[in-house]
Amino acid sequence: MKITDVTVTLFDWDDIPETSYNAFTGSFGGKVQLGLLEVRTDEGITGHSFLGSAMYSAAIDAPGLVEKVKPLLMGQNPLERECLYRRVSRARRWVKLRSIGAVDIALWDIAGKTAGMPIHALIGTYRTTAPAYASSAILPSEEAYCEEAVSFRDAGWTAYKIHPPGSWREDIAICTAVREAVGGDMVLMLDAAWNYDFGQAIKVAKAIEELDFHWYEDPLADDDIYGCARLRAKIDIPLVATEWTPGGFGSYAEWILLKATDHLRGDVAVKGGITPLVKAAHLAEGFGMNLEVHHGGNSINNVANLHVIMGIRNCEFFEVLLPSGAHQYGLVEDIRIDGEGLAAAPTGPGLGVEIDHDLIRAKEVATLS
Repeated sequence: MKITDVTVTLFDWDDIPETSYNAFTGSFGGKVQLGLLEVRTDEGITGHSFLGSAMYSAAIDAPGLVEKVKPLLMGQNPLERECLYRRVSRARRWVKLRSIGAVDIALWDIAGKTAGMPIHALIGTYRTTAPAYASSAILPSEEAYCEEAVSFRDAGWTAYKIHPPGSWREDIAICTAVREAVGGDMVLMLDAAWNYDFGQAIKVAKAIEELDFHWYEDPLADDDIYGCARLRAKIDIPLVATEWTPGGFGSYAEWILLKATDHLRGDVAVKGGITPLVKAAHLAEGFGMNLEVHHGGNSINNVANLHVIMGIRNCEFFEVLLPSGAHQYGLVEDIRIDGEGLAAAPTGPGLGVEIDHDLIRAKEVATLS
């Protein structure tokens, strides 16, 4: 089998609700362009993935993918994923990890379709369901957080994560109110989104420890390894960092060796695909750590994340970033969470999804080849 063509079709993603998760990214909404990546082969099997997100238009990365990455793939055997991952990842000096991740996902899709198996089965299925947690946007009041958390609890979900406004005193008050609203049984997490200095981070940690929060995510700057190591030594709640740490799979090693995080964090977009995410999970497992998979930014990335979660032992949850209208687009049917708060493993070959080609044709802007 040989790769015969690589294309990216850019199409409009309309009516994205106004949303914000932290002060660094600010708010987003309205319209962006998503990209459908297609890797075609001489045996008629095509691998798919999406490029871009509601916060980051595919039009930024698509030209570089076609110009710099496509020549590395043409004529190659798509089933040699490890070799191609190494080959393509060297293009990081020209393209971002999102592009490399999109290519890697499409290659896994080809492999699954060729074998007639879902991707998680190729990894080595560990389970067929995983608990989901609802991951809030920044909301306008304590009451809004409480109402949202209670609504998910009542719908059968077992976990809820708070993205707070970022002022440490206000954030503590929100965490306190949500715990009181949902009771003691619901799992709660806090994602501080890099908002605190060292002293503030300790104060918040001590407060949410008393509230029995499950983990404390990204309180300090995303590259502050030294600060995270100091912080982890002073708190009891598990610290979860590495979501946006610079670099690919290799950047995890120093966080482990410096004891700067309790669990690793990443997804197929920001770490460059299924291949490095599985490597990271196995690396973490060797140190008795989890790899808690981060939201992927678009519908196919989240399906790819779900395949990884089903294929590894050391991930506790599947993240559902709210509102769903800011993150679900381009599939005939997206991931659904059942009445027990569980996400189910895809069962079809490859990614196991049906792309909404009618929508894409109707919204097409350009095809890059």
